[in-house]
Amino acid sequence: MSKVTVGKKVPDFTLPATGEQDISLSDFKGKNVVVYFYPKDSTPGCTTEGQNFRDKINTFRRRKTIILGISRDSVKSHNNFREKQQFPFDLLSDKEETACKLFDVIKEKNMYGRKVMGIERSTFLIDDKGVLRREWRKLKVPGHVDEVLEAVKEL
Repeated sequence: MSKVTVGKKVPDFTLPATGEQDISLSDFKGKNVVVYFYPKDSTPGCTTEGQNFRDKINTFRRRKTIILGISRDSVKSHNNFREKQQFPFDLLSDKEETACKLFDVIKEKNMYGRKVMGIERSTFLIDDKGVLRREWRKLKVPGHVDEVLEAVKEL
């Protein structure tokens, strides 16, 4: 499977998600979709990032934009994380790294002096026709959601 490219249609993918359902990108035809990849449920940076998307959800909804979070954690872990943080959007489990590979977010990271492969925090904005419009890689959490919202407003 080829990797996503800004300006090109994003291939459809389906992953298990919170609420014991499978979610496909194609479920959201006619809406903008923000897909954000994060390393791990219930860690400080990932919690803050999710909370920032949660706190701006009504503004995204007014712009016909869906938020989806993806990590390699299990659906059970996602359900607990989502419930505890009251996220009004679904979290998708990518244990097989299907979407991670499609979006090329698995990178070598340094964890306590050891090199490991993990998700590099990244966000992608897909328009209502399924075309990738923006990508943010190696991002920092503070101010990021506002940046994504500004990009949504430009669509």
